[in-house]
Amino acid sequence: MHDWIAVILLGIVEGLTELLPISSTAHLLIAEHWLPRQSDLFNIVIQSGAVISVLPLFPERLHQFVFQWREKAARDYAGKILLAFVITGIGGYALDKAGFKLPEELWPIAWAILVGGICFLLVERWLRGRNPQGSVTWSIAAVVGLGQLIAAVFPGTSRSGATILLMLLLGLSRPAATEFSFLVGIPTMLAAGALKIFRSLHHPPAGAAPENWDMVALGFIVSAFVSFIAVRWLLRYIQTHTFNVFGWYRIALGVGILCLLFIGHG
Repeated sequence: MHDWIAVILLGIVEGLTELLPISSTAHLLIAEHWLPRQSDLFNIVIQSGAVISVLPLFPERLHQFVFQWREKAARDYAGKILLAFVITGIGGYALDKAGFKLPEELWPIAWAILVGGICFLLVERWLRGRNPQGSVTWSIAAVVGLGQLIAAVFPGTSRSGATILLMLLLGLSRPAATEFSFLVGIPTMLAAGALKIFRSLHHPPAGAAPENWDMVALGFIVSAFVSFIAVRWLLRYIQTHTFNVFGWYRIALGVGILCLLFIGHG
């Protein structure tokens, strides 16, 4: 397979899964079983493309932050994003210093995907007959920061999935929970990505091949474009639908991966 085809396919996978509550980590690991494995730097850059591309989908918030930052509502919302970001950052730094390493096997990731899917169905069942209209509070922002840490410790959970579920349980509507989850995720993932890029450039792995920046740029563009389309669809979808479809998808994916793993070890 030509390198550029593999890069486009990986960019599509990343763009579709990075912000949807279905775990991009799992999908990239699965894709890399059939596609040439890329460098960590490549994966970080295409993740950044997927994240940055969604900013234009929140024009009212961007306008509020840039032109109405003197107003209390704008400062409060930005402050809550900052609080969640700081909590995640401090926790992530502590995990890094403790030598925490992500699992490389699919077993724990498959279980996290499956459990997350069941949680979505249970939460949506609990929400029946309710009409949550709560707004983001400081305590909810703190919980979101902790939720991002949970997702970091248990890959396959999905950062957006974990934080959206927590906010739904705490009384936010689906659109409000999704918006805050995405807006918190932008600085969180960009900061984590910038740190990893810095480390990769200044301390490249021994024997690593030189980076093909043309392929990195191609992956970034594809991921950004696909992510923009996927998130725009999701923001419209949740206005009138539940997250049940994602719950069932996660269950099917988790069960499918576990079955393949059992067969492979049989």
